[in-house]
Amino acid sequence: MKEFSLVIICFFAFSQLDGQEITNYTTSEGLLDNFVECLDVDSDDNIWFGTSIGLQMFDGESWIAYNTTDYPGMVHDNIKVIRAMNNGDIWIGTDYGACRFDGLSWTTFDNTNGLNHNIVQSIDEDENGIIWIGTMTGVSYFDGAEWGVFGAPDLHWSGVNVTVSESAENLWLGSPLGGISLYDGDSFTTYFTPSDGLVSPNVTDLLIDDEGNKWIGTDAGISVLDASNINIAQYTQMYLLPPPDTLNQVVDLAMDSEGRIWAGIYVGYLGVGGVAMLDGNEWINYDESDGLIGQNIRGIEIDSFDNVWVATGTGVSKIGSQTSNIYNIEESAISIYPNPSYGKFTISLGGLFQPTTICVYDNQGRAIQNKRFLNSSEVDIEIQGEPGTYLIQFMSGDQSEIIEMVPVIKL
Repeated sequence: MKEFSLVIICFFAFSQLDGQEITNYTTSEGLLDNFVECLDVDSDDNIWFGTSIGLQMFDGESWIAYNTTDYPGMVHDNIKVIRAMNNGDIWIGTDYGACRFDGLSWTTFDNTNGLNHNIVQSIDEDENGIIWIGTMTGVSYFDGAEWGVFGAPDLHWSGVNVTVSESAENLWLGSPLGGISLYDGDSFTTYFTPSDGLVSPNVTDLLIDDEGNKWIGTDAGISVLDASNINIAQYTQMYLLPPPDTLNQVVDLAMDSEGRIWAGIYVGYLGVGGVAMLDGNEWINYDESDGLIGQNIRGIEIDSFDNVWVATGTGVSKIGSQTSNIYNIEESAISIYPNPSYGKFTISLGGLFQPTTICVYDNQGRAIQNKRFLNSSEVDIEIQGEPGTYLIQFMSGDQSEIIEMVPVIKL
């Protein structure tokens, strides 16, 4: 067999979570209403909140409210969706249509002038600047001048509740009951069943990370597809629930500047929820016991300072200070070969400082092997298990800091 080596050479900036600070906002601090249905962050780091009695903007010091009494051009006060666009426009979605605010005036769009249905479930913008509005019967798209529509049979009858642009050509659409679909500009490809890699077809949100992995939030957890749309991980217990309940119903997903995945969780029949953050391969939970304002999580967004804003049914929380300590930069080169292999891998540590601990994770996110070495320049490991993609995590000797994570393929 021809030997194949995967070499990773990089500079590392090590960080740790330390001193998270949670700040809460209610009507006492100026919030329009404590039940916040949705939120978004614009390019100036202004935070926009949608409530049942209007829209509100918070710039960190002052609050500005918008409602149909003061702004008759607004379509409705009960805001279900907010999206801040790259050009500065703010779009809102309601059960009566969508509305665009350009900073001066409001323009309403409904089923009489573009939308395929008035009940709006999502609003997003693709890389070409086209606005995609998901409704309960499909999706409408607007290029600034003209509208177009997609619905059944191209898309599931339950409609669209999230659209995410992967590239100028590819757009992903999530359905409340029908999985996810990829639109390449010509046709749709649908991923629906567990055999397609989805833990559930009831999709709630979709996020694409910097590596092209698709993080798909559902009513039963998170499925992760890689850049080739092959399932590489599933997470169903990000937020720990009281037994015997385990599955997490994902409300919203977000990613911070360091690539950490944040998930808003709320299990309605239990009335229990919180926020989970994936730091390496460990999910860290935040809930009322940590100072979060409430359990009914409605949405999460992250500003340019990596503050995590959490909308709930009892107010808004801001989780701050995510990367308060930055460690020294180290340079290292790690070589793993052969990769792919039939299970046996050799790891050359290069300039990696020691002692070092390695941990191997399968595609379900489960740790299956742990090994520590002190003064070895090379170490051999054998992965037992089914063929597929595994993740090797390199940590400091006391396992307090993640140094690097490298994927390997077992044939």
